[in-house]
Amino acid sequence: MKYLIIGLGNIGPEYELTRHNIGFLTLDRFADQENAQWKSNRLAFTSEVKFKGRTLHLIKPTTYMNLSGKAMNYWMKELKVPKENTLVIVDDVALPFGKLRLRAKGSSAGHNGLKDIEAMTGGQNYPRLRFGIGDDFPKGKQIDYVLGNWSQQEIDALPLFMDKSIEIIKGFCTIGINMTMSQFND
Repeated sequence: MKYLIIGLGNIGPEYELTRHNIGFLTLDRFADQENAQWKSNRLAFTSEVKFKGRTLHLIKPTTYMNLSGKAMNYWMKELKVPKENTLVIVDDVALPFGKLRLRAKGSSAGHNGLKDIEAMTGGQNYPRLRFGIGDDFPKGKQIDYVLGNWSQQEIDALPLFMDKSIEIIKGFCTIGINMTMSQFND
């Protein structure tokens, strides 16, 4: 069984430790834990993890956040992975910091990366893991917040939440989305 795990983020050192890059950060941690190497590939950095007889293709799109769908669509076709075996990891300002929510489908909720995925893959029917980054910003300052660096308090807590995200990814690929949602969603 093959799975495509897409971590959303922006390439470049200026974005590396921003809230918007939690998808990249989570997949970097997962690859590190599995001693998997990243390769520069077409439209994405790619890595591969074997877990319980499954192949997990990790991708970090190099298209920048707003064109994430282009990379996802390409790699779904290239690797012949059906949409139900894809999982997008995305930041979400509507959830408190560290709150994780696995969903089988849903709206983009204004997230430009998800909007592009919807446009490029034909709708909202794809699994996503929403990683809460909170909404501690003044009106009109959302872009500054999501493209801002984590606070020290958040940095200290991130490993715990990223490890829980990795457990959710593993559950999604082994016991399926429904059992994983009932086990991890609060």
